[in-house]
Amino acid sequence: MNRRIWLGSVAVAASLALSPAAWAQQAKQDFTLVNKTGYALSEVYVSPTKSDDWEEDILGRDVMENGDSVHISFRRAAKSCLWDLKVVYQDDDSESYWEEIDLCSVSRITIMYDRKTDTSTATFD
Repeated sequence: MNRRIWLGSVAVAASLALSPAAWAQQAKQDFTLVNKTGYALSEVYVSPTKSDDWEEDILGRDVMENGDSVHISFRRAAKSCLWDLKVVYQDDDSESYWEEIDLCSVSRITIMYDRKTDTSTATFD
């Protein structure tokens, strides 16, 4: 399932209706998050690296199933390139996070989980 989310907003539908000209004006931090963990994610947080707060869960009430991807859009006024990402697994509420991701140069983040090592990893493309 592909979805689009405006960072800081629970509404998904608004970004689906954007024209090509509007897409061209989006912030350079926009990226697609792909869940290849084998588990559902109940929460996803993206906040500036300098922030002391994770802010709101960008999924809202939704769950990001294994295999799902979601396009996360930033407001054009967003200036920071360095962001932190945190995900919460639905089955046991465990968390994984990554710090100082340069979203000005990353357009796709794929999250994976290795059961043998009990480790979450991510690739940044």
